[in-house]
Amino acid sequence: MDDETFPDGGFPEDGADGAEFETDVLEEELRRAAGILDPVPPALRQLAVEAYALHDLDARLAELTFDSLVDAIPVRGATDVSRMLTFHTGDVTVDVEVSSQGLIGQVLPPQPAGIEVLVGPHTGTALVADAMGRFSSDVTPAGPFALRLRTGGEVVVTEWLRA
Repeated sequence: MDDETFPDGGFPEDGADGAEFETDVLEEELRRAAGILDPVPPALRQLAVEAYALHDLDARLAELTFDSLVDAIPVRGATDVSRMLTFHTGDVTVDVEVSSQGLIGQVLPPQPAGIEVLVGPHTGTALVADAMGRFSSDVTPAGPFALRLRTGGEVVVTEWLRA
């Protein structure tokens, strides 16, 4: 191609000379080359994951106001007892039952919400609360977990607990 420029001093637009420029293919090739020639150090990758965990820093924290392990009277001889949890912040309450079959819960006042079960720095299971605020998962969180709720324009994160 000649040193062709346009009156505004720019260069021809992609495809102006009849050739399509595949940016997606080029981006993928550059990503592969960078991964081989200059990989991200594991410590830097961990810092990036930890920094991303703070992206909801302005989220409201829902405090644990009831935990059946602490606040309820134990039943003699009961095995595989579900754990009942209640979180509260402002005008939002979240009731959760954690059992070996998974978890079920409800957002109060009843409203639809997107819910993420957080396990460590990674998002675990994505759930959706229906119009009545009800949600469920067949997966029981392993280890420390928290819930991140997105209701309207508001983000609420529960305290972290061990399942």
